Amino acid sequence: MNAANIDKSDRLQRVLDLLKKGGEYTTLEIIQKAGVCAVNSIISELRQNGYQINCQRRADKWFYRMTT
Repeated sequence: MNAANIDKSDRLQRVLDLLKKGGEYTTLEIIQKAGVCAVNSIISELRQNGYQINCQRRADKWFYRMTT
C-alpha cells in the first residue's frame, strides 16, 4: 500500500487533527467527527507518515489514541 502524504491529504489531516485533541476515539466517532471512512486504512497511512497511534479493542469497539 502506498500511503498518502500528510501534507497533501485533507482526509489524513482531519483525522490527525481529531486525534491530536487527545483522548480516545472509536471508529464510529472518527467517521462522524472527521467525515471519513475506512478508518483502519487512514490509521495505517498516518503511521506510515510517522505518527504513533495506539489501537485497542474492547468488546465490539476499537479505540484509537495518539501517543507521544
